[in-house]
Amino acid sequence: MKPETIKKLCCPFDKGDLTLTEITKEISGNILEGFFVCTDCKRLYPIVKGIPIMSPDEYRELKLEQPLLERWEKYLNGHSFANFRLEGPENSAKELS
Repeated sequence: MKPETIKKLCCPFDKGDLTLTEITKEISGNILEGFFVCTDCKRLYPIVKGIPIMSPDEYRELKLEQPLLERWEKYLNGHSFANFRLEGPENSAKELS
């Protein structure tokens, strides 16, 4: 993901601003791995192999995202990933716990 693309993105749920946490990037500066967090609704959107995963809530699957979050836990600024909303068919309208 190119850094200039980041400025064009917003939360697909509420159009809020996103904060970026970079985990790995190429020498050229392209982000390979990381995540966005919406400053308003606190949804977390992973970046995997340079692609932001920003699917609507009804298409998100916690069981696919949870291993990434567990691996990235040290990048969540000391907060448990339970503080971030991850909604999808199996956990709609509730927060990850």
